[in-house]
Amino acid sequence: MLVLLPPSESKHVRTRGRPMDLGSLSWPELTTTRERLLDALAEASSRPDAVELLKVSPGLGEEVARNTRLRTAPAVPVAELYTGVLYDALSLATLSSAGRRRATRTLVVASALHGALRLGDRVSPYRLSMSARLPGLGPLAACWRPVLGPVLDAAAGDGLVVDCRSGSYAAAWTPARTERWVRVEVPGATHLAKHTRGLVARALCEHPGRPRGAEQLADALAGEFTVALQRTAKGWALQVGR
Repeated sequence: MLVLLPPSESKHVRTRGRPMDLGSLSWPELTTTRERLLDALAEASSRPDAVELLKVSPGLGEEVARNTRLRTAPAVPVAELYTGVLYDALSLATLSSAGRRRATRTLVVASALHGALRLGDRVSPYRLSMSARLPGLGPLAACWRPVLGPVLDAAAGDGLVVDCRSGSYAAAWTPARTERWVRVEVPGATHLAKHTRGLVARALCEHPGRPRGAEQLADALAGEFTVALQRTAKGWALQVGR
């Protein structure tokens, strides 16, 4: 089973430590695309109109400037990198030992810069969303789609893909086995949706079993959430509430 999470725009920054090694990241097949986007991001971030180009507020100029130093900046483990509502609810540091092991095996974080990351990967804090366009590359989801497909389909195998990503990140990869694809939908405000998706990911990390189908997944979550499962033309939709 893979549990796909969106990234967070807010990230933990270190002032000391080794820089990232792209060749050591999960799925080395993605290295060429990672290198290309890293170079394009550094170039775009050095432009006078960088904040407009990357679709961020003017007050985040320092974060954008940091994009020009990603190859030498101290790297942070993905388990500590992302902050914000979803990751506060997931609270990786407070998982049980068994829950942490499951998290390491099953959680995959979508990334506009790196494609997909596991918790043990170490990357430099960056500022880039999937909705941004880098000069010469076009839509980032289109850049990732042809290379993410083979590696994530292989990683998913015959297990479930529990999808907590937002729409722009979901556009970068659609599982080939759609009958094994379960999209987690949370009605209501964005803040609530992020919080609930974090709790769902946490519950799955702490669940001792391994759901083999969408119905078993719904049953596994039913003790903590209200759930409604629906078969769709593109897999399954699981509505989750508190």
